[in-house]
Amino acid sequence: MKINNKIYLAAAMLLCSSSIFAQIADYEPVTEAQLSNPPAGDWLNWRGTRSSWGYSLLDQITRENVNQLQLVWAWAMDETGAVEAAPLIHDGVMFLPSPRGVIQALDAANGDLLWEYRPGITAALDGATDAGLSPETLGDAAMPATAYAGVGRGVQKNIAIFGDMIYAATENASIVAIDARSGLLVWETAVADPALGYHYTAGPIIANGTLVTGINGCDRYKDDVCFITGHDPLTGVEKWRTSTVARPGEPGGDTWGDLPLRFRAGSDAWIAGSYDPETNLVYWGTAQAKPWARAVRGTDGAALYTNSTLALNPDTGEMVWYYQHLPGETHDMDEVFESLLIDVDGRKSLFKMGKLAILWQLDRITGEFIHATDYGYQTIVNLDPTTGEVTYRDGLLPRIGEQVDMCPSTSGFKSWRAMAYHPPSSSLFIPITLNCELATFGPTERVLGGGGTGPVRRINYPHPDADGNLGELLVVDIPSGEVKWRYRSRAPINTAALTTAGGLVFVGDWNRYMYAFDTDTGEMLWKTRVPTSAQGFPITYLVDGKQYVAMPVGVGGASWSNMLPRDLAPELSRPLNGNSIHVFALPN
Repeated sequence: MKINNKIYLAAAMLLCSSSIFAQIADYEPVTEAQLSNPPAGDWLNWRGTRSSWGYSLLDQITRENVNQLQLVWAWAMDETGAVEAAPLIHDGVMFLPSPRGVIQALDAANGDLLWEYRPGITAALDGATDAGLSPETLGDAAMPATAYAGVGRGVQKNIAIFGDMIYAATENASIVAIDARSGLLVWETAVADPALGYHYTAGPIIANGTLVTGINGCDRYKDDVCFITGHDPLTGVEKWRTSTVARPGEPGGDTWGDLPLRFRAGSDAWIAGSYDPETNLVYWGTAQAKPWARAVRGTDGAALYTNSTLALNPDTGEMVWYYQHLPGETHDMDEVFESLLIDVDGRKSLFKMGKLAILWQLDRITGEFIHATDYGYQTIVNLDPTTGEVTYRDGLLPRIGEQVDMCPSTSGFKSWRAMAYHPPSSSLFIPITLNCELATFGPTERVLGGGGTGPVRRINYPHPDADGNLGELLVVDIPSGEVKWRYRSRAPINTAALTTAGGLVFVGDWNRYMYAFDTDTGEMLWKTRVPTSAQGFPITYLVDGKQYVAMPVGVGGASWSNMLPRDLAPELSRPLNGNSIHVFALPN
């Protein structure tokens, strides 16, 4: 649905006269070819490239001059939720996702606001009519009073850019398209009922002209399951929907035993996927079954397609292959995280790591297992590195009301803080949090609307091999998987990793530090302090020949950012607010 920008502007000004709606006059639409091969100075995908490397070809900032980096601008973001932002850059404009669905366009060279979109406010009258709303009600966020709070509800990790629009997925389980020139709403499509707990924390990606998005909020029992959808980017019309839980009577359905559909919960797809144009496959991870413990949810089988990597055809939604990393998972050990598409010795491979800090290598054409490396942190499973078979260690299967001693805690060693690949050194840079837990899983009510995640009573304790440290940047060789170097810190590493052709890796921690390391040696070359936790997905980009590095800063972020530092590093502290983004560059 195309709406005249003049109508947009009139409607939006009526609704919120304090909002800013400047036109980006020289905006150039983003093509499929650009998404596959982005200009070096842009950052067009949530991890830079469709392969999710978190790597930039820019090399103006180097090992030799990175110690001269200085702050050139900062921007305060909304304070109404957790920051886990993955900004995009196109033609000198930063498109910044904020909590609660807010999106802002900033001049990437100086931080000036160009426009902002606020859900329920920055709308078009035609869009209001389509949604059955009147202008008088558009100022209210459309959250039903019956909606479950949901872990992460309100987080907006990533957005997508394509053509002349910005795409986002909302905490109301809707997908929206925003005019990239003006910030005005083009269309909004309700995908699921937020009153049932559905919501989004990760945004869409573009794959062969289809908008692909994974839903979250699937822990409560209901007569439906989690899914991934494909939408027409011009209209928002749903093209296909693929369940991430095997339904009764369908292939894999028997892996849930005789549980009816309403009690098959979990398999959320809450981290954005990757896309390979050559295979025309989208790769998406799924989360664990819910409730977490087998004894609580009443399953003994694999519970497909939880804790799996799925390869989908973006044109049809067909599941071409799947690989289940942890069949019948029972400790809240997610394998949902980012998939890095890396060719190794001519073989198209996919690398990923879940909460157990096991690095998986799969063939991304067939889904065939290639190799797995257990880095020795976890105490829950035994892994056969040649077959990928996982078996639980004696005494580690949780029973209701009985304490289990396990490493990691339910927070995991790895979480949404994405790893990055550095092609010149063939290395992966992986943010890790070192922690363990005495866990007691409790019962839950198996009724419609019941279920949930745990419950689990947690007693966190430091990992015995961590020397009192919570944070680690783990650097490993590809393809051997051997450890090259480690950096450890008292505070958890609290951001994704960013690597550059300048031989640098950037990360930030919970204790308000941002670092740059030499990718080869691990030498710390630069650090600075930010107002609160470095938190989100750092990026680098070019404007008018000058390279910048941007770091999101903020609060929230679930147990890694709340419970673990409080319990295990109580001497550390951070402010309770201060969501912002900070941008650095070399002196002129």
